[in-house]
Amino acid sequence: MSDVAEQLTRLSDAELAARVAEDIPDGSYVNLGIGKPTHVSGYVPEGREVIYHSENGIIGVGPTPPEGEEDVELIDASKRYVTAAPGAAYFDHPDSFAMMRGGHIDIAVLGAYQVAQNGDLANWATLDEKFPPAVGGAMDLVAGVKTIFVMMRHQNRDGSPKLLERCTYPLTGLGVVSRVYTDLAVLDVTPEGFRLVDLAKGNDLEAVRAVTGAPIHT
Repeated sequence: MSDVAEQLTRLSDAELAARVAEDIPDGSYVNLGIGKPTHVSGYVPEGREVIYHSENGIIGVGPTPPEGEEDVELIDASKRYVTAAPGAAYFDHPDSFAMMRGGHIDIAVLGAYQVAQNGDLANWATLDEKFPPAVGGAMDLVAGVKTIFVMMRHQNRDGSPKLLERCTYPLTGLGVVSRVYTDLAVLDVTPEGFRLVDLAKGNDLEAVRAVTGAPIHT
């Protein structure tokens, strides 16, 4: 990893989840993807109501239960123990995917391997035999959900960029990403490419540009 990368301030997973939660409007129906995005449900700003959907058949997903109080039959799509918020409902996979495909979910927060400057998303396969492909419901979500947020690290472990001019991995969707939240910055996807929304506190824009595989506009 370069000296520039080592000097950057990086948000923790919890801080990144809280930053995403800030931008989810009151009353939204939201699907959270597997992995880091599931943490967003724990940071709903005070005075706001957000209705979380899990593709395995829950709408009205509540917070993670205290240790020792888990219901072994109540999990989300990440196999993480959850609770049911007041008014929650349960349903089968066909109904759940109909909600996703039919435009009934306002926002999906997904992880990604790569995002291109035009909003292309790659999050289901890396072509590495050690990591078998796993598309899950991602293609359904990007086809039917109005707004797609991506939540991910800015770089791979080897320091290579995940924000690129063009994705090199198989695509999940074409031009579907609206905004990207990384541990270094928040970026909108615009017709001109990535546009800076804000930086993680303590970071310099030029340093972030140096570890990004596409231009960042202001």
